[in-house]
Amino acid sequence: MRLAAASNEAYAASLAVSELLSCHQCGGDRGQDEELGIRIPRPLGHGPSRFIPEKEMLQVGSEDAQMHALFADSFAALGRLDNITLVMVFHPQYLESFLKTQHYLLQMDGPLPLHYRHYIGIMAAARHQCSYLVNLHVSDFLHVGGDPKWLNGLENAPQKLQNLGELNKVLAHRPWLITKEHIEGLLKAEEHSWSLAELVHAVVLLTHYHSLASFTFGCGISPEIHCDGGHTFRPPSVSNYCICDITNGNHSVDEMQVNSAGNASVSDSFFEVEALMEKMRQLQECREEEEASQEEMASRFEMEKRESMFVFSSDDDEVTPARDVSRHFEDTSYGYKDFSRHGMHVPTFRVQDYCWEDHGYSLVNRLYPDVGQLIDEKFHIAYNLTYNTMAMHKDVDTSMLRRAIWNYIHCMFGIRYDDYDYGEINQLLDRSFKVYIKTVVCTPEKVTKRMYDSFWRQFKHSEKVHVNLLLIEARMQAELLYALRAITRYMT
Repeated sequence: MRLAAASNEAYAASLAVSELLSCHQCGGDRGQDEELGIRIPRPLGHGPSRFIPEKEMLQVGSEDAQMHALFADSFAALGRLDNITLVMVFHPQYLESFLKTQHYLLQMDGPLPLHYRHYIGIMAAARHQCSYLVNLHVSDFLHVGGDPKWLNGLENAPQKLQNLGELNKVLAHRPWLITKEHIEGLLKAEEHSWSLAELVHAVVLLTHYHSLASFTFGCGISPEIHCDGGHTFRPPSVSNYCICDITNGNHSVDEMQVNSAGNASVSDSFFEVEALMEKMRQLQECREEEEASQEEMASRFEMEKRESMFVFSSDDDEVTPARDVSRHFEDTSYGYKDFSRHGMHVPTFRVQDYCWEDHGYSLVNRLYPDVGQLIDEKFHIAYNLTYNTMAMHKDVDTSMLRRAIWNYIHCMFGIRYDDYDYGEINQLLDRSFKVYIKTVVCTPEKVTKRMYDSFWRQFKHSEKVHVNLLLIEARMQAELLYALRAITRYMT
């Protein structure tokens, strides 16, 4: 009898809660004007991205079966459905691979303890002043039993993690400077030394979160509702506000601000797409008619590498990191610098001498089993992902454009493919697009909505998110190549 009574009480309580939260918009019983008189946090932003209008985002509850399964998996793995997931779901195939890889890195068996993994994520995200990721992993770090004192600053963490700071710094901003001496210093630090397996795990985590910071800024990801900057308590009731909107991060219609100022005319952006299509067609014809010599292709690579140094944005001001982020890393003045500035000469990294497929993949898989396979799958999905569309056009082969974007990023990092004609990059990527690419990849904390809006103006937001997936995977692979080559040189 007591069990039955308890069951009835629980049912009555759940019914009361459902009645409290039901709303007029969703067909519930509560009137639209009824005041609850409680202060609850409301999302400050308009949906999961500051760059993408919320009406163009997939709303939780309206997704198809595949996306619903992805959301369920994400929630089960992370205990949340974060804004990164809600933006990445534009591309379910990639999101599935991304979530599987991240889950393995953070939660499955591996060389590093769980709290170290989240702390390394904090260190990596902090290098780009990405408070969004730092906040998420501070919560996760504490949840898995991490010492709160470590969060007061890197100097409070174990010396072993402090020693990783130099590699984190160079890998994030100037990976071409990584040498086997960096590796040796970590592996031979006496009682604070890293094992090779631990170091590979740490390197993969660092590159993963450097790149994810690029995605976060590149897509204008909004803070989560429970984080600083993610909520407001005004007005103090949910009148005129659907409880489902709290899940989806929406605002009532009267709060929506539509700003069309500065948008390019439809006709101008239409002609940009047509011009890009025509350039792709012409380049394909040139490929079929004649092939440049190896000397000419090497010369074009050097030219593109030099030109990439002069691509910078007008918003190129220093971004001062906030104390709550900067305490997680040292040398706050150290940032991105082009590798050929100030008389420096960095030898070209030739992919034919050391590449991911033949060298990096096997090294990672040997020292951290299965991770090489997961990363390789993620690289391939991002690189080969296509819906054969370009803006309003269908049945388009976009492989030439995708390769130009990927190889331009690697070119900025001094990495050369002998079989690629770098002359194609200037034909396919205009200046505003190059500015966006370089900012997202090298100094993501400086990305602005103006930069996002200024490239590919007629393209869908899903296509721009796809661009960001290419950018972060190309960046991650470039960082991994330099770090893994240094580890290989140390081992031999």
